[in-house]
Amino acid sequence: MNIKSILPILDWLPNYNKQHFKGDLNAGITVGIMLIPQGMAYAMLAGLPPIYGLYAAIVPQLIYAIFGTSRQLGVGPVAMDSLLVAVTVSQLAQVESTEYINFAILLALMVGAIQLLMGFLRLGALVNFLSHPVISGFTSAAAIIISVSQLKYLMGVDAVRGQFLYDILAAATQHIGETNLYTLAIGLSGMLIILLAKKFTPSIPAPLIVVISGILAVWGLGLDQVGVSIVKEIPEGLPMPQIPSLLFDFASIQKLLPSALTIALIAFMEAIAVSKAIQARHNDYKIDPNQELIALGMSNAVGSFFQSFPGTGGFSRSAVNDQAGAKTNLAAIISASFVILTLLFLTPLFYYLPKAVLASIIMVAVLKLISVQDAIDLWKKGHKRDLFILIATFLVTLFIGIQKGILAGVLLSVIGTLYDTLYPSIVLNDTLLDLPKNTLIIRFEEQLYFANSNHFTEKMETILEQTMATQKEQPIEYAILDGTHIHKIDSTGEKALESMLKLYQEQGIPLILVGMPSECPKASFPSINAAIKANKTLTV
Repeated sequence: MNIKSILPILDWLPNYNKQHFKGDLNAGITVGIMLIPQGMAYAMLAGLPPIYGLYAAIVPQLIYAIFGTSRQLGVGPVAMDSLLVAVTVSQLAQVESTEYINFAILLALMVGAIQLLMGFLRLGALVNFLSHPVISGFTSAAAIIISVSQLKYLMGVDAVRGQFLYDILAAATQHIGETNLYTLAIGLSGMLIILLAKKFTPSIPAPLIVVISGILAVWGLGLDQVGVSIVKEIPEGLPMPQIPSLLFDFASIQKLLPSALTIALIAFMEAIAVSKAIQARHNDYKIDPNQELIALGMSNAVGSFFQSFPGTGGFSRSAVNDQAGAKTNLAAIISASFVILTLLFLTPLFYYLPKAVLASIIMVAVLKLISVQDAIDLWKKGHKRDLFILIATFLVTLFIGIQKGILAGVLLSVIGTLYDTLYPSIVLNDTLLDLPKNTLIIRFEEQLYFANSNHFTEKMETILEQTMATQKEQPIEYAILDGTHIHKIDSTGEKALESMLKLYQEQGIPLILVGMPSECPKASFPSINAAIKANKTLTV
């Protein structure tokens, strides 16, 4: 095995083009600036103290730069994973408590271990089980849940919380009279500024401007004295390496395992989607899905020893990284270095940062995840089953639970696929060839195997009965079974095919096989050979 395939940094770093440094430096600083408010906001979304968002922005980035195959992917805390952490760990411990933090860190280690195992076993194709309708329905519902979960920070009312959408909305309605108007004004102003900046001045780091403005407003006007909740003291210094305290707590591992599997798969799906989209605009490297699993797994696993919670490649940061000129993973190293400098020297500046500002950053960030257009497109194009899967995934995620939502979507997709293989279509006389009128064309549009062999024989018998009933009006001399879509035949399918050849022959309508799979050698089936030899030559 080529060592460069395991450590891609050995490929790009020794061959580094100095002309790329300006773009890498610009992108690294730009994404580093984004990461400060984003990391803190996503830590808060995950139910962790804001400092853990900065921790999660350092080591995972550095590790990914060593093992990752994408040159522009921005690895770190993201909204989706943070929400999943909150949903999982909040059922086991009090938010922001020491126990809660330990669970989140253990979850990062477990997610990393699962991704590593998947990478070593070359299971990158598992992400294909997440079809586009499932992803669209899940992310749209999750985006709504994420937004609603921030109401407690936007209203300044800690009692507005819950596991499900209806719980949060009911609590918000019940406590709406307790809303802190200063907090609400800060949050809404932050959202408005970010939205306007995105539209008119997209090159300006709007979240950082909102953070600075919020800090100055609270500090200058003393808004923390009138109930505006602030971040307060953030510990200075870098996270010291330490073994996760729950590493050998097998009861905790068992409780977290289902969520770890879910996060591992969703995190990989998100990272591979954005990395492939960006790589399509470049031609100097390739994305290796299995190596990406190893890179993300190493990022999460090693990050957990430096107090990191689960993360992955984020859409917005990766896009900004690319647009700002990143050509190699040196940009990620520069971003991590910027966060390190912030932790060492700048954390006291965030004391007066309003939590409503962080909530506004999250709420605007997830708006783009809500996609009504996907449902409209599926309706217009007549993909009714996919539309049903999208809506079902959306509703289950929204009202029953995040993990159950994606599981429901995957199960519905698998059931739909199984149904297609169990009851495939059989098409008659659909061909561009100029065939004689006394010829019947039958096309079976699926592999022929044990699960659909009865369906095949029933349909073939029905076609024969209908053909015999109309023989006087439309005499049929030949029936051609088009096997171009039958990519595989097992022993049960061969038996079914054998019986149909015999049945059609007995009724005086020879069944001619065309385009059958090469793995089905006719020499092994004398009865089939005999039936074919008995047929006359068909002239087309």
